Amino acid sequence: MAVKKFKPVTPGTRHKIGGMFGDITARKPEKSLVASKKSSGGRNNTGKMTVRYIGGGHKQQYRIVDFKRNRDSLPAVVKTIEYDPNRSARIALICYEDGQKSYILAPNGLKVGQTVRSGVGVAPEVGNTLFLGEIPLGTVIHAIELYPGQGAMMARSAGTYAQLLAREGKYAIIKLPSGETRMALTTCRATIGVVSNPDHSLEQHGKAGRRRWLGRRPHNRGVVMNPVDHPMGGGEGRASGGHPRSRKGLLAKGYKTRNPKKTTTKFIVSRRKK
Repeated sequence: MAVKKFKPVTPGTRHKIGGMFGDITARKPEKSLVASKKSSGGRNNTGKMTVRYIGGGHKQQYRIVDFKRNRDSLPAVVKTIEYDPNRSARIALICYEDGQKSYILAPNGLKVGQTVRSGVGVAPEVGNTLFLGEIPLGTVIHAIELYPGQGAMMARSAGTYAQLLAREGKYAIIKLPSGETRMALTTCRATIGVVSNPDHSLEQHGKAGRRRWLGRRPHNRGVVMNPVDHPMGGGEGRASGGHPRSRKGLLAKGYKTRNPKKTTTKFIVSRRKK
């Protein structure tokens, strides 16, 4: 996977850096694994805008991705590597021995025709899903469960991965992409390898219109608003501002927003680096 830097033929291509799609082997998704997706425009059931800067964008269909990978002892063959408009990573269409098809997150290096497995006693190879209690220490993993049977919740975006550091009793210690180290039960599942499309972070839109295609409306700063609209608004010239905070007054940039009474805090060994 690589990126393409465009020549400055137009103002929109002057700073544009786009992804390459050489790894994609199919243009149309599997019909049985596609669901309709309705855009909300950031509005709730009464029509009130509750999330700003959302709206428009190209019409999308949702690909139903299997994050649980719980069809144990059934080998599956990779049929295609596909683009997914709903996530930064690529997805892979796999077909099990009994004919059932499903989408999975495609790890980097997964090829069409390769066989993937999940469950107990599976080899720790790229694309295979194992329990944390069976993965060798030091292995790079992604799509990690927080609770057994919940489905993958951590390390799912393009180019991300975690590392299995140690095991203590019924818990495994994992270093996450953020730098946080936390514990998870050894009965949780994870997939071997790094998530595909690692160069996604190098892409640049090049123009505002491309952000509109993605459904993101113009984002205006709080300091340019009036005091009635934002806590950081008002002031003469550029003398406005004060402490960075949200429109509701919640402090940002350094202020800890995590609930200290949260039950999962006991699983965190060390917090992420600042």
